[in-house]
Amino acid sequence: MPQPARRVRTAALGLCLALAVAAPTSTTSAAPAQQAAVPTPQGQQATLATALAHYQAGRRVAARRLFQSLARQGMPAAQYNLAVMHLRRELPNASRAQAAALLARAARGGFVTAQFMLGQALESGDLGPRDLARAHDWYEMAAESGSVDAQVAMGTACFLGRGRPQDAERAAHWYREAAKGGDVGAMYLLASLYEHGDGVSQDLRLARHWYAQAAEHGDMAAPFKLKELAQRATEPP
Repeated sequence: MPQPARRVRTAALGLCLALAVAAPTSTTSAAPAQQAAVPTPQGQQATLATALAHYQAGRRVAARRLFQSLARQGMPAAQYNLAVMHLRRELPNASRAQAAALLARAARGGFVTAQFMLGQALESGDLGPRDLARAHDWYEMAAESGSVDAQVAMGTACFLGRGRPQDAERAAHWYREAAKGGDVGAMYLLASLYEHGDGVSQDLRLARHWYAQAAEHGDMAAPFKLKELAQRATEPP
C-alpha cells in the first residue's frame, strides 16, 4: 500500500500563521476596547472580536493590548493570537520562547488549533527541542477534539510507529475519522487498508467506497484503483 507520508498533507510550523478566534456568542456589535476587562464570556467574545478588527485594520498596538488583557483573564484564543503575533515579530521584544509558552497555555486551555500547532512545533523542533512522544500527546488531544489534521497525524504515527507504537488498527481508526472529516489523503489510505486487510478486516466494498470518495474529491490515483478493483471483480477465482 502507499506510504502515508506521500498521501497526506504535512504542514511545518512557520511564521505565516492565521489568527484563530472563537465564534462570538452574541449577535450584538463588538464592544468598545474599554470593555476588555469584563470577565464574562459574552464580554470576552465581544472584546476578542474588537481586537481582531484592530489587528486586521493594522492597529497592532490596540490589538496587542486587548489580546494581552484577555490572555491575563485566561482566554485561550487570546493567548493563541498573542503567540501568533510573537511568531510574526509584531510585538516589542518578540520571542519564540514566549510564543511557545503562550501556545502551551492556550493548548492546556482546550484551544484545539494551539494543541495541533504545539504538536507540530514539538515534532519539528521549531520552538525548542524535538519530542515526538509529547508532540503526539498534543496531536491526540486535538484529534479527539475533532481536528482533521491532527487525526491524519495520529493515523500516520500509528501506521509508521513514529511517536506512537506501531498499530495498524489505531491507524485505521484515525484515518477513518480524518476521512469522514473530508481529508482526501486519508480517504485513499483508508481504502487501501480495507483493500489489503491491514488493521481492518479486508472489505473490497468499503475499499471501493473510499477510493470513490477520494476520486470524487480530486485524488488522481483513486480512479485507477477503482478500475483495478472492478477488473479484479470480473476475473475468475
